[in-house]
Amino acid sequence: MRKTELLIPASNLEVLKTAVLFGADAVYIGGEAFGLRAKAKNFNKEDMIQGIAFAHDHGVKVYVTANILAHNYDLEGAKKYFQELKEIKPDALIIADPGMFALAKEVCPEMELHISTQANNTNYLTYKFWYDQGAKRVVSARELSLREIKEIREQIPEDMEIESFVHGAMCMAYSGRCLISNYMTGRDANHGACTHACRWKYSVVEESRPGEYYPVYENERGTYIFNSRDLCMIEYIPELLQAGIDSLKIEGRMKTALYVATVARTYRKAIDDYLESEEKYRANMEWYKQEIGKCTYRQFTTGFYFGKADQDTQIYDSNTYINEYIYLGIVGQIDERGYAKIEQRNKFLVGDIIEIMKPDGRNIETKVLAIYDEEGNCQESAPHPKQVLYLDLEQKPEENDILRVKSEK
Repeated sequence: MRKTELLIPASNLEVLKTAVLFGADAVYIGGEAFGLRAKAKNFNKEDMIQGIAFAHDHGVKVYVTANILAHNYDLEGAKKYFQELKEIKPDALIIADPGMFALAKEVCPEMELHISTQANNTNYLTYKFWYDQGAKRVVSARELSLREIKEIREQIPEDMEIESFVHGAMCMAYSGRCLISNYMTGRDANHGACTHACRWKYSVVEESRPGEYYPVYENERGTYIFNSRDLCMIEYIPELLQAGIDSLKIEGRMKTALYVATVARTYRKAIDDYLESEEKYRANMEWYKQEIGKCTYRQFTTGFYFGKADQDTQIYDSNTYINEYIYLGIVGQIDERGYAKIEQRNKFLVGDIIEIMKPDGRNIETKVLAIYDEEGNCQESAPHPKQVLYLDLEQKPEENDILRVKSEK
């Protein structure tokens, strides 16, 4: 069996560190330009340098996205960007556009190049083409089944790698190449500015009857006709590895540290358990499913892995996430009093029962005994996002633990 990598997204330096500590073998990030997540916070040069150093100190790789479909006016800036990345030294660049690939190869000949899913990689001849151009890895199109991926593995060179999405949001467009956002709002999904117009609720208006809205029903359940369920393959780790996939990729470069920690920790344990023994993996299945349900999601599907998607892969009655746990913050340090320093993300109160989430898989319930601000003033609640607080907790956490609380909804 081939060595398996768990590849986790990161929107900023804090989330990158969380991904590394909670089980990633590699992390993929975007810079301030030329990636497909313009609304993500992304990394400036200084944070990228820090993040790569932190990851490398922990034996984790970092890949940088440059996967826009470039226009002429992008190329000069892209060349300067690649020259910067040449100095920063990430482990690979993720690219979709052949012109951008040629440019990266010219500027960074020593750097590993990966082909993005945006390039619509659906057959083994496409993989061989990119291999001949110098690509080390190709990200499979999301429309491929496991049977097709296995056939690709059998047809391509042994040292070429396959990366496939195994968890996260699914785009309704072909391999994510969508025109709806551009048409509706003028924001180009292929330049990283997607407005997720596929999640909106639609009605039909007849031209001569302005203001009269007729609901669009795909069936009696509702009108969110483009709204896909989220991909989740936690129950199919053996099938993924047996198909010859080298890198199991999690979607979510706009997600919180809590989401990243939850998904990374769960898939890490599932992969490791299976590699130890299939019996152990099967025995822990309920834990994986329970944990993966604690991050935000839009119901789950296996996508195209077991055949073509059907009506059961769509959500018709809502575009909202299921959110069972609320993110409170990451423990920055423990002071001499034993209090946990956090930058608070959501409201909680003295007396609340919260959960300490540890990288090793443990979840420890604890009571909030007291909350103090930076001046040492005691307060009964934490209502202000981004406020720095010191928490006296019944069970003492450690640095880099994540604090979360069960949602009351």
